[in-house]
Amino acid sequence: MILYLHGFRSSPLSMKARLLGARMAELGRGADYVCPQLPASPKLAMELALSLVDGVPAGELAIVGSSLGGYYATWMAERLGCRAALLNPAIVPQLSLDQHVGVTTAFHSDQPFEFKREYIAELRALAVPAITRPERYFLLAATGDEVLDYRDMVAHYAHARQHVIQGGDHGIGEFADHMDEVLAFCGVDLGGAR
Repeated sequence: MILYLHGFRSSPLSMKARLLGARMAELGRGADYVCPQLPASPKLAMELALSLVDGVPAGELAIVGSSLGGYYATWMAERLGCRAALLNPAIVPQLSLDQHVGVTTAFHSDQPFEFKREYIAELRALAVPAITRPERYFLLAATGDEVLDYRDMVAHYAHARQHVIQGGDHGIGEFADHMDEVLAFCGVDLGGAR
């Protein structure tokens, strides 16, 4: 099973989430792909995510997390002992998201999105100062990320499998070119696919 965790203010309608869902369906594994709409509260987001994978053995679960979703995926992988593929993951969102406290809108709709001050403490509670088993992690980072510094990602996931894209952007616009590498790490049989 693959659980995809989207980034801050994002949704299951993000480009990467839709590409992964379509690829899993193409491989006949659509039922093994879950991508929930995460609430703004980190605590509630993790409660939801944990409920969706309850009972799934760690060896059969992989979490793909983008940006803030990568921060969440790291916390979950440490807690559950499963694999995690991280796409331009946030390393210390409790610092960078402080400036986003307030009401705005979600990226893929006009729905209001409220990020409350108490969510900073919820983020802090999910911090993973150092990963314990680097072999369970795969980092896909872009040097051209305009939101987060890829060097922080490379350092935080030292000794994990890493693919650093020269250039690119925070959204990893060229994700289609790297999707199968992510899925293969997650244990998906690509059956000789591209």
